[in-house]
Amino acid sequence: MPEMTEEQRRVLEEKLKNMSPEELAKLQKQQCIFCQIISRKIPTKKIFEDEKCLAILDINPAAKGHLLLIPKEHYAIMPQVPEELLNHLTTISKKLSQILLRALKVSGTNIFIANGPAAGQRAQHFLVHIIPRKELDKIMDWDEKLITKEYQHQIGSLVESKLYLLMGLDALKREPTLSVTPEDELPTETPVKQPESDKENSTHKTAKKRKFKHESDKDHNTKKDNDTEREIKKESKRSDVSLDDIANLFK
Repeated sequence: MPEMTEEQRRVLEEKLKNMSPEELAKLQKQQCIFCQIISRKIPTKKIFEDEKCLAILDINPAAKGHLLLIPKEHYAIMPQVPEELLNHLTTISKKLSQILLRALKVSGTNIFIANGPAAGQRAQHFLVHIIPRKELDKIMDWDEKLITKEYQHQIGSLVESKLYLLMGLDALKREPTLSVTPEDELPTETPVKQPESDKENSTHKTAKKRKFKHESDKDHNTKKDNDTEREIKKESKRSDVSLDDIANLFK
């Protein structure tokens, strides 16, 4: 279908603005491919049908047995669908899921609704997807579609490096980056050079301590000498005997 010119688009928009809700609904049905399928204008493989809905095989299936459950009345998005019809579609979806499980011997089914273009809705007609699933079939593999394996690896490497850095570990060697040096290998302590003022104060304090010690030792020795002298004098007095004292002993 050729693209519309700017003039044709302007005319169409003006025409749409002037249409009544009934006329708009009729136009939507005329342009809707699923409404044409329901009216048999477009052939399809029907699986189920009642007075309210129709289930057909998807022309571009995600898996073998992929079904589309379509309400016969045209509704563009889910909020427009009456509650009673939604309940009916849910019941039919359950029955079709059970049929797929038994007929195709699959492990499960996905039942979902793409509601709006941002959610992946491509058709202008509300419908329900029923997709048979098998183990490891990788249909709707969200990990690969949302985040690629390469991007996952990059994120993992960054997180791992940051984690090991916070733990003080080498991300490559998986061992501590800081090692303890044995005592015999520890560097000898180098004396810290003191400023001249501190050195002078230190020398002065040392000399003062030595002088005090010397004076203290001198006093102690002097006292000791005095005591010794007194003891000698005392003993001398005791041993100092005159001849008269001796003579008196014989009287």
